[in-house]
Amino acid sequence: MAKKILVAIDDSENAMRAVDFVADTFTPDTQITLFNVVQDTAAMCEMNSPELTPYFITEQSSFCLLEEKKKELVENAMQKSKALLMNAGFDEQHITIKAEVKKSGVARDIIKESQSGYNIIVMGKRGVSGIKEFLLGSVSQKVFHLAKDISVMFVN
Repeated sequence: MAKKILVAIDDSENAMRAVDFVADTFTPDTQITLFNVVQDTAAMCEMNSPELTPYFITEQSSFCLLEEKKKELVENAMQKSKALLMNAGFDEQHITIKAEVKKSGVARDIIKESQSGYNIIVMGKRGVSGIKEFLLGSVSQKVFHLAKDISVMFVN
């Protein structure tokens, strides 16, 4: 039976290191899903309400342009990850790209996806400062604490 790996992807160098690790470590018959949780900002871009602050209204189009650029960067990272895996010998049919709009939170959505028959979650360890991670937490830290019935591998 082939193993199924869930690789949490964003546009960071840490995520690309996780993909490199998978390419170097696992056999090409492994089923790999490159998974991204997309922030739902479309509603904010379409919002036109008197409750909005004047500053947000004046900067709304800039914000929405940045969000579109972020989505583009993530899509490019997913395609680059797929190409890296294929260059390492993985069959295109064994690689799935999946993006879902955030429902419960990035970490909780990763855990929910992992409950669909995966053997392991692989993700980059976020490079935030110790103080920031202590105060705010990181997605990797939250995934670690939420994972109950699945192994999680963090790649530095």
